[in-house]
Amino acid sequence: MLEELAREEHAERERRSLERRRRAAQLGRFKPIDEFDWDWPTKIDRAALDRALGGELVSQHENLVLVAAQGLGKTMLARNIAHQAVLQGHSALFVEASRMLLDLGAQDSARALERRLRHYAKPSLLCVDEVGYLSYDARAADLLFEVVSRRYEQKSIVITTNLAFSDWPAIFPNASCVTALIDRLTHHADIALIEGESYRLREAEETRKARQPRAKGAGA
Repeated sequence: MLEELAREEHAERERRSLERRRRAAQLGRFKPIDEFDWDWPTKIDRAALDRALGGELVSQHENLVLVAAQGLGKTMLARNIAHQAVLQGHSALFVEASRMLLDLGAQDSARALERRLRHYAKPSLLCVDEVGYLSYDARAADLLFEVVSRRYEQKSIVITTNLAFSDWPAIFPNASCVTALIDRLTHHADIALIEGESYRLREAEETRKARQPRAKGAGA
């Protein structure tokens, strides 16, 4: 009986720990990985993504950069990679690049900034989504560089972007740290390029076609 009680207590502690990690990861709602259509992209690095989903990325303290146009599922993949890390017992945090840089830039003292930098440096896996959709000033570039530097060779990062690295100076114009930022981010990293047509456009077209027969029937 005591052994059974001990097992139940251990299982309950594990459940509470998993729930805490899930809340801390801030994943929001997302489609599970088994709904991802691997055959839809014309090009995708399945091996690199399987490594990340399997946990090797986090255990090796390596990075992953997902490069894809809008609508090809890179955010969904990043959320699932973070979710798998949580299930495997790691801490994770998913955050949009704009929200993280706005948070860091809004700190009004060195102590407050240091506290928030530690917040983004702490998780075993940090997923920074949508780098490239907005442009930022040099201070924002310096803050992103600081986050990457604190995690360099210690903790893993997943970055999603719609731009090749050659275009990153346009994201951070007049920032002197862009080259060093890319260098640290891509050292010990997989660069996974996804090419093809947008999933969302496909789904919208399928929805439109599905509605057409009903619309014709209603008109009749």
